Amino acid sequence: MLDLAGVWTLSDESGAHVVPFDLPGDGVSALARAGVIPDPYWGRNEYDCRWVSERDWVARRSFVHDGSAAELVVEGLDTVAEVRLNGHLVLSAANVHRRWRVDVSSALKAGENAVEILFRSPVREAQARAARMPFPIPYQQVNGPIPHANMLRKQQCDFGWDWNIALGIFGVSGCIRLEPVGPRIGDVLVEQVHSPGQVEVRLTVHATCEEVTASLCDVTQTAPVMEGEARLVLMIRDPVLWWPAGQGAQVLHELVLTGGGAKAVRRIGLRDMRLVSEPDAAGRSFGLRVNGRAVFARGANWIPADALFGRIIRDAVRGLLQSAVDANMNMIRIWGGGRYEPDWFYDLCDELGLMVWQDFMFACHLYPSTPEFLAEVDAEVRDVVSRISHHACIALWCGDNELIGALTWFPESRKDRDRYLVNYDRLNRTVEAALHSVLPGANWWPSSPSPGPLAFGDAWHDDSSGDMHFWSVWHEGRDFDHYRDVSPRFCSEFGFQSYPSLSVIRQFADEADWNIASPVMESHQKNPGGNARIAETMFRYFRFPVDFPNFVYVSQVQQALAIKTAVTHWRSLKPHCQGTLYWQLNDTWPVCSWSSLDHGGNWKLLHHMAARFYAPVMVTAVPKDGGIVLRAVNDRPEAVTITVTANAAAMDGSTRKLGEATVIVSPDAAVEVMALAADTLRADEVLAFIWSGDAEGGDVHAPKPWKAYDLLPSGLTADVRKGGAEWKLTLQVKALAPFVAVESEVPGRFSTNAVTLFPGHPATITFTPEDPSAVPAFTFRDLHSATCGG
Repeated sequence: MLDLAGVWTLSDESGAHVVPFDLPGDGVSALARAGVIPDPYWGRNEYDCRWVSERDWVARRSFVHDGSAAELVVEGLDTVAEVRLNGHLVLSAANVHRRWRVDVSSALKAGENAVEILFRSPVREAQARAARMPFPIPYQQVNGPIPHANMLRKQQCDFGWDWNIALGIFGVSGCIRLEPVGPRIGDVLVEQVHSPGQVEVRLTVHATCEEVTASLCDVTQTAPVMEGEARLVLMIRDPVLWWPAGQGAQVLHELVLTGGGAKAVRRIGLRDMRLVSEPDAAGRSFGLRVNGRAVFARGANWIPADALFGRIIRDAVRGLLQSAVDANMNMIRIWGGGRYEPDWFYDLCDELGLMVWQDFMFACHLYPSTPEFLAEVDAEVRDVVSRISHHACIALWCGDNELIGALTWFPESRKDRDRYLVNYDRLNRTVEAALHSVLPGANWWPSSPSPGPLAFGDAWHDDSSGDMHFWSVWHEGRDFDHYRDVSPRFCSEFGFQSYPSLSVIRQFADEADWNIASPVMESHQKNPGGNARIAETMFRYFRFPVDFPNFVYVSQVQQALAIKTAVTHWRSLKPHCQGTLYWQLNDTWPVCSWSSLDHGGNWKLLHHMAARFYAPVMVTAVPKDGGIVLRAVNDRPEAVTITVTANAAAMDGSTRKLGEATVIVSPDAAVEVMALAADTLRADEVLAFIWSGDAEGGDVHAPKPWKAYDLLPSGLTADVRKGGAEWKLTLQVKALAPFVAVESEVPGRFSTNAVTLFPGHPATITFTPEDPSAVPAFTFRDLHSATCGG
């Protein structure tokens, strides 16, 4: 094997720019490193960098080879590209989502060889393909400042999104190498049939050798290769199962395959993963059953880890996924406008117990249904499913993101719905058929959101069936309480924006630009009206912040309150509701967005609160008939007993007990603990409640907007001490202090944040800096100091 990764030379079509080009990597990052373009993430530099995508670029290098027969293997070739070897065209590609393997033996020679990759301008290619369509195929312009991304099988958000920079990048994100022609073991398809005390593991192994031997859990079998495939069945007795995070251990077994001197290893989790979606009295259910056990999905949506794939680092991605698990998540949804992630990503999800809802890569636009386009889609789906379907984490395959809704978004499709509905159905059917041709038993869902197979209703407002995207609070400016007006079966998208943390804002803006109406801040807000919506919501719920840093803080508080309202209420409806995946976990660059993790991995206040509202056992306050009902939720596989104590809390921090109750909560259940009448709380009081027993926690519920309460100066003090690798901050207050938050100017992790403190109840927060030698300076905020000063 000859690895062709390393330093290449990159030049544009005019020859004006010639720079080093590290592959794998993207051209924009290479040009920025060479100083040809400025850092595209700083200020408004994005707009001075877009010319890059309007040109063709060529990457070149030479290598020494013995001239023997070999295949060129390329993954993540982005996107419309031609590969030449010693001047011979050996590959024409136009799909970043596929793997390429071509025999290049006739083009190789002994000694020095030259290879080059021509990257066609995605802007020009998309425009040309749009012009060739038999009828117009509209694209979503808010999510496409560079036009016609829907024409290319390319990461759709490369052309911009309402949270992403628009750069139309190019390059190679995966491997590029020469492999000797010879026996090889390729993709391994795994089907599991579970029955009491055993699992039958059925393998389809793609190979070029004469026979394949498979070994798993001390069971071995050999089978011949016929027409490129070997089929084997391994019967595993008393299997040790794989479970999602919080349900059991993530046990992985090595599946070893050998044949003709070739060897391949896959890590297999033995589990029975089923999507359960059936008609019922409410409409149609939607939920996951793992190893016979219903598992409530707690999680968020995943988008690419960086807008420039050359900047994606495996360890940083591990940190993002670990942060999801640390916030008590057990699922992520890989959203359909990004990319199918590399193999190592799914390895990490296997290890961490993160179930993966896998969209196919179609989002928010309409798409062609020409024979050429559908043939490319068919090949893409087969390739992707063959590559990643063996992973234990894969929970379900979804046809697309919001393409059913998109049928109503464009004048063309509203005027001629039949044509565009048939156009969509041809695409969706191609995806489904390709998936099931490779993996007949796959968990399939046609679209997100969707009421169900061959149902084309409004799953943004209909909460009776299937999965729901609920965006009325953000996009329609509704109150947070509107989350309680719907009862989703499974909400796979909902979100509310905040500003990135100050530490991130410093990465793209000078202090002179710290104003939500400044051109720099507006250029890092890609959702039209987003900044105004954040500010308008603050007027509704809070007294206005005293300065920009506190505006950032309050924006994160209100984001966390919005998502907490939705999640806690919908969890309290189980088993009617079986999952909540908020939009979104991460960011692709430093930007105002719906994420709970800043670009770079810092936890926003939402993520800290998610760790609490996604706790397997929690208690929530549900307004009902003017009063408040406390409901306990248990996602654990065993029953729990907890004692809940409710108190009224005044602004000076004094409390009076309202009641106490002990309840047993069955596995995967939600039960009422106590009901409080409408006149239980006085005008200046909020509800504070704690629970103890098999699980511990506490929360505060304010029946009115926080601006209606006359908060007192908190008198917050902090005793800061260093102990080993951690800094311990012991906080005390003299009055009720909602949403006490600590910030550090050096990167690191706080143990918790955005906590409500009461007099006489000190709280300790630890901070672990990424650099153990760093000496952080801490900033403390609470709701009174942020909105009233002092």
